[in-house]
Amino acid sequence: MVTMKLKLPPLVDQIVRELRAAGYRAVVVGGAVRDALLGGQPKDFDVEVYGVAYDRLAGFLARHGRVDLVGKSFGVVKLTAADHEYDFSVPRRDSKLGLGHRDFQTTFDNDISPREAASRRDFTINAMAYDPVTDELLDLFGGAEDLKNRILRATSAAFAEDPLRVLRGMQFACRFDLTLEPGTAAMCKTIVDHYDTIVKERVADEFMKWAVKSSRPGRIAEYLKASGWEVHFPEIGRLAGVPQDPGWHPEGDVGTHTMLVVDAAARIAAREKLEGDDRAVLIFAALSHDFAKATTTMLREREGKMRWTSWGHEADGGPMARGFLERIGIKSAIVDRVVRMVENHLASSSIGREVTPRAVRRLAMRLAPATIADLVRLIEADYSGRPPLPTGLPEGAMRIREMAEAQAVHHGPQAPLILGRHVMPYFADQPGKHIGEVTAAAYEAQADGAFSNHEEALQWLERYMSERTG
Repeated sequence: MVTMKLKLPPLVDQIVRELRAAGYRAVVVGGAVRDALLGGQPKDFDVEVYGVAYDRLAGFLARHGRVDLVGKSFGVVKLTAADHEYDFSVPRRDSKLGLGHRDFQTTFDNDISPREAASRRDFTINAMAYDPVTDELLDLFGGAEDLKNRILRATSAAFAEDPLRVLRGMQFACRFDLTLEPGTAAMCKTIVDHYDTIVKERVADEFMKWAVKSSRPGRIAEYLKASGWEVHFPEIGRLAGVPQDPGWHPEGDVGTHTMLVVDAAARIAAREKLEGDDRAVLIFAALSHDFAKATTTMLREREGKMRWTSWGHEADGGPMARGFLERIGIKSAIVDRVVRMVENHLASSSIGREVTPRAVRRLAMRLAPATIADLVRLIEADYSGRPPLPTGLPEGAMRIREMAEAQAVHHGPQAPLILGRHVMPYFADQPGKHIGEVTAAAYEAQADGAFSNHEEALQWLERYMSERTG
């Protein structure tokens, strides 16, 4: 018997022991057990209770806080106490009714055994349970050994009943640096045609977990190929084998480079303590920054030699990144930032050589809603994905960063000094597209350095309108 010690919140520990005293067995299940075995201290706890009916469990928990029964169809009772939320559930059986992710019938039975309950979970690493009363790890399918060996294995043949589990496996493989077990990979391939039954919101959820939580996000290409699901994400799959100039990219093809860049981005995100959308923006930008190399790469004569080049992949890459991210359901606030970063990810090789205040101000404008701070992180990741060449930030990007800080545009472009209210009096306070045309011209002039404060801006506007109407 394997034992472990998982520290529970005091209230959860108290409830578990009260349930045991009442004749029921309560165990911690799922991710909390997995994370504890990996050496972490989980924040979220799910507790499964055996031998008790749902309504009786809800009544029992109501003594300790506010009870929410919105999860009744799944046998889940949500308990909120002292601003913390915990999930308690009764074991259930899921019967497959159709091809889709939601096509299940759920039934509950007080006599379901821990083995049967665990067998319905997706992977062995998530099928473990911990009994805090006996300090016992219930590992009925070898999850601890798989976790030790970094293997991602389906708990049972029931895995193939739910296609969403393939995408859950994708983010687990990348979060915990796991290799997909061959038998599980074979099951993934049998349901590759069921991808379209997954609602877009759930696809987005799994990709967001991949982007926000992965320690090795660069394993995504390997996982998608092994599972057969790269067919649904061709922008990733077709990077493999695309050649690069070995002088610039000794690491190999574009697929190899991209996965190295994605892993470098994860390290940068950890260093910078990026979380949530900010981390997702960097990881998605790293993944998609070279999508267009698959269509723009060819041998061209350069400096008297035939070399692999990818001219235009920056500009072409923006729409490709947008198409990919929108198709998998990523929200526009992230997509818009990623697209701008992809379209400007070679800035350190262009304006970075002889950077000027004007060039950096205009770069900040082009990037919005992304920022130069966002772009510099992507450039560092891109530069670091070319082993054995040096890692870190290239000199051009350093110069851009320094100038951006000096111009106060590191975290966004300058705010416009000329607004519509300044322009309206010149048109007898009549609204129309002419107002926008003038404010746009003023912002361009501001970026060019024609004025730098409010007084100078009004003087410029007076001259501009005089010339416009004269």
